[in-house]
Parts: sequence; structure tokens; C-alpha cells
Amino acid sequence: VQLQAFGGGLVQAGGYLRLSCAASGRNFSSYSMGWFRQAPGKEREFVSALTPTAGRTYYGRSVKGRFTISRDNTKNTVYLQMNSLKPEDTAVYYCAARFWGYSDYAGDYDYWGQGTQVTVSS
Repeated sequence: VQLQAFGGGLVQAGGYLRLSCAASGRNFSSYSMGWFRQAPGKEREFVSALTPTAGRTYYGRSVKGRFTISRDNTKNTVYLQMNSLKPEDTAVYYCAARFWGYSDYAGDYDYWGQGTQVTVSS
């Protein structure tokens, strides 16, 4: 599975962005998909994940209520809608794939995209 994330950019606080992660390869619908982020000097942080059929979604505490994860298995794409953005959301955002089971631990994911920069100005 190869992943490519895009949709990042510069936005003012309170604004919104939608990230997309396009997957190539087979059996996309068998993978849990996750979003992580990493700010300079900080560890990679869990943002959100959803199960293969999108039956369950999970969010990190700092984004819950503001971000929404979704997927379209017909397009092999996962999305992260980010609303009410804050300067502390500034980071490189990565999408990741894990065969079947959900996890909020980065080390459990098998495949990673290249990351897309999100910058939120105050």
C-alpha cells in the first residue's frame, strides 16, 4: 500500500482545512486508516483513526469535536476535515494504514504517507 497525503496549507486560527490521503494498492478496505501529526521538537501524536468499514472512529483528546475522519473505499481515500483550527494544530500531518485493527500507536501502523504541512496562524 502506498499513501499520499495532500491538502495542507496555511490558514488562520478558526479556519478549516480538509486533508486527503489517497491509497494505491489492493485491499484498501481491509485497512484501518489513521492520521498522526508531528510538530517540531515533539513526538508524533495520534490525531484520528477509523476502522476498515468506517464503522468506528477515534480521536485524540486535543482534536475531538473539531476534526472528523471519514473514508471512501470506492476511491481508496481517507479524509480529515479539520474545523476551528488553532495555532497548536500546526504540524506535519501523516496518514497511515494498518491491516484491519485500529490503533492509536504509531508503531502499529504498517504504511505511511509522506506528510503534509498544516500551519495555523494566530
